Amino acid sequence: IINQISSLPERDKLTNVVIMGMGEPLDNTDEVLKALEIMTASYGYAWSPRRITLSSVGLRKGLRRFIEETDCHLAISIHSPMPLQRRELMPAEKSFSITEIVDLLRNYDFGKQRRLSFEYIVFKGVNDSLIYAKELLKLLRGIDCRVNLIRFHAIPGVDLEGADMETMIVFRDYLTSHGLFTTIRVSRGEDIFAACGMLSTAKQEKRVQI
Repeated sequence: IINQISSLPERDKLTNVVIMGMGEPLDNTDEVLKALEIMTASYGYAWSPRRITLSSVGLRKGLRRFIEETDCHLAISIHSPMPLQRRELMPAEKSFSITEIVDLLRNYDFGKQRRLSFEYIVFKGVNDSLIYAKELLKLLRGIDCRVNLIRFHAIPGVDLEGADMETMIVFRDYLTSHGLFTTIRVSRGEDIFAACGMLSTAKQEKRVQI
């Protein structure tokens, strides 16, 4: 994990780090916590924990440790506020439901400098209507958090499409107008086919062509 930083020629120019994209971080909690210590300790990179975010589907065994042993930001992948539907989109729901995750998070203070976010990929005709926005409001009521709406990039063999920008804006504005701060994440790397999910897509398409 640390080697990914130390190997970068631009490492001294890094402003923020997100632990994601290389498997579920909380499946490897011990090593992730060691890496976070090196990033934030005076003997390491001495970064503020506010520069680091860990993104997780929310695993019971590591979530509590991460919250209690670090001051880094936390982002939970949610994608649906409805447990049955989330179970179809995210198998992790079977072992630790989103309602249990939210109940756990209610025990901690995210109202100061530490940020709690919920990541929400918006799928066309699946979770993009205001019904889901209303359920999100119910689920997250009383928690100091924000929601990041994410564009979906097509993946071969996956029968899902991304919602259009107009739909995402309506969804965002509804949540924000009801007190839940919501943003639409800027998609970076799309021009070089390196946005979220696109690297694996490119690899699969190459295999098909071969």
